[in-house]
Amino acid sequence: MAKVKTYKPTTPSRRHMTVLSFDILTKKEPEKALIVALKKKAGRAKGRITVRHRGGGAKRLYRIIDFKRLKFDMKAKVEAIEYDPSRTAFIALIKYEDGEKSYVLAPTDVKVGDQVISSQKKIEAKPGNRMPLKYILIGILVYNIELEPRGGGRIVRSAGANALILAYEDKYVHVKLPSGEIRKVLGVCLATVGQVSNPENVNVVLGKAGRIRWRGRRPKVRGKAMVPKAHPHGGGEGMSPVGLVHPKTPWGKPALGVKTRKKKKPSERLIVKHRPKKKKKK
Repeated sequence: MAKVKTYKPTTPSRRHMTVLSFDILTKKEPEKALIVALKKKAGRAKGRITVRHRGGGAKRLYRIIDFKRLKFDMKAKVEAIEYDPSRTAFIALIKYEDGEKSYVLAPTDVKVGDQVISSQKKIEAKPGNRMPLKYILIGILVYNIELEPRGGGRIVRSAGANALILAYEDKYVHVKLPSGEIRKVLGVCLATVGQVSNPENVNVVLGKAGRIRWRGRRPKVRGKAMVPKAHPHGGGEGMSPVGLVHPKTPWGKPALGVKTRKKKKPSERLIVKHRPKKKKKK
């Protein structure tokens, strides 16, 4: 498990800044056959800004991750644990018996030399093994869960994330997600046993604005600091309030605390229990 590293407070930003030690990593350079160039769009489509506060950031190569793992009943050996700049979790380079290599999300405590396998049958519930949810026992942690059969893992993929198997109901399995939501997922959908690697990522303190810029995030400006034509909150003299009954987005829609999920969304019937509301900070 990677450790959180601190620094001597030689500057104001260094005082609280922390980084991961990356002692767990065993390989620095990525596998050439499993990387592609990542073209930056800076939040723009056809020259127009469609996503605000994006742009800049360090150059990076995208690692092609196998979220499906459809090579069933073929053992694979973990050859290396690597860093991936496109995600918070670490990735594992695995080599199948037929010589093919691929990247997968590394589970916690996986080591070089360990063997993992993916199957449509019931196999050992060992971290890194992948099988249908209906064959995984209640109380076992899983990650990289499919939402439709053979569609590839869609949820529970970030660093330290895990979901809990709660119950079986007909062709569905009740899964408790990291958000606290309890959801029904088809039992034939695949999931990987264990917890996603790098759980210490949540304890990293960026410490300075520059580290956020390296990630490709540009500064945000408060609406009330803008002129009236730029934002509904804009204008006024001095420290004036928002001046509206409810806060608005830059496009005039209600914001802050407004539900955005559609009530008649098809997947609503699969949610057994919605995630709990966040408690307001005092």
